[in-house]
Order: sequence, then structure tokens, then C-alpha cells
Amino acid sequence: MADTLAVRVTRIMAGSAHAFLDAVEDMAPEAMMRQAIRELEQVLAEVRVDLGKVEAGKHLVVSQMTKLNDENELLSAQIETALSQGKDDLARAGVERQTLIEDQTPVLQRSLAEQNDRASELEGYITGLLAKRREMEEVLKEYLAGQARVSSVSTAAGKGSKDSKVESAQSSFDRVLSRQTGISGMVGGATGDAVKLRELQETARRQRVDEKLAALKAKLGK
Repeated sequence: MADTLAVRVTRIMAGSAHAFLDAVEDMAPEAMMRQAIRELEQVLAEVRVDLGKVEAGKHLVVSQMTKLNDENELLSAQIETALSQGKDDLARAGVERQTLIEDQTPVLQRSLAEQNDRASELEGYITGLLAKRREMEEVLKEYLAGQARVSSVSTAAGKGSKDSKVESAQSSFDRVLSRQTGISGMVGGATGDAVKLRELQETARRQRVDEKLAALKAKLGK
């Protein structure tokens, strides 16, 4: 795959479900949202598979550490027996084996720590992806409910209702304007309010200019 699992998870988590719905408003949003949810679920399944592999790896490391620890304890007893019987060569062989075990133990401990870190990371991915899926499903649910309401109103008013068409056009225009400029409520009767707001902003701006000029004059003693 071109993207790593971490990159794909990050991309999904960084996205806003509502922003996505706005972006595909004219491109079959229901189908697009369902496709996005399916992609999320695919990534979620891959993360769970990876987590299963990590857990299996942890089990193997722990088993190996336990085995080596048991062997080390057994060797200690055997070494004591060999020394008590004057069999120094056998005792030396046991000590050499213990030395190898001591060298392997830190490596296994590091591997276990890395596996634990990876498992925590993957568990975090799963938690985040589940939350994101709930968010996306809720947005899709809200969208479908909204579509149902629009359909109900359209049916009641009649397919040829001019008022309904005008209201729909104005609503669509307002959404586009809001997304592109960050300004909402500029359709219909809101124009007069917008003019007043601009006048208010201009008055405030002129006052700030006057205050700055007065401060400069005071500083210069004029």
C-alpha cells in the first residue's frame, strides 16, 4: 500500500465528518459517506489484525523469558551440585550457559517493551477509529433525517411549488457562501442587517484610529 497504516488512521481521524458532508453535497453524499465508513471499517479491521499479531508476539517473548528464567534457576542448582562433587568442568559449562541467558534477557525485555508500546498505540487507534465511526454514522443519520424532512415538505407543498424552489435555492446559496467566505445569513432579509453591521464595524475602526492618533500626539506633547 502507498500509505502506511498510521498515515491512513491519521488521515481518517483528522477529517471532519460534517466538513466531508459539505464537500460532497452535490456528489451523492449518502453514497460517499457510506463509502467513507466502509473505508474506516477496513482500516479498523487491519489495526485489529496488527494488534492480534503484536499480542501473539508479546506472548512468545514472555514465554521465552519464563523458559530462560526457569532454565537459569535449574542451572544454579546443577552448578552447586557439580561443585560439591568436584566436577569443575561441568560447573563451568553451566555458568557459561547462565552467561548466555543473562545476555539474552535484556534483549527480550527491550522487545517486550517495544511490543507493549506498539500494542498501546494500536489500542489508541482502535479507540479513536470507533469514536470517529460513531461520529460519521451520526452525521449520516442526521443527513438522512434531513432529507426525509425535505421530501415530506416537498410532497406536501407539491412538486411545482415555486416558493419551495426559491427557498431551496436560497438555502443552497447560503451554504455555499458560508463555506467559501465564512459569512452566513446573507440571503433574503439579512442584507439590511449586514449593512448595519458594516457601518458598526466602520465606526469602531474610525474610533480606534482616533484613539491611536490621540495617543501619539500625547506622547509627542502636542
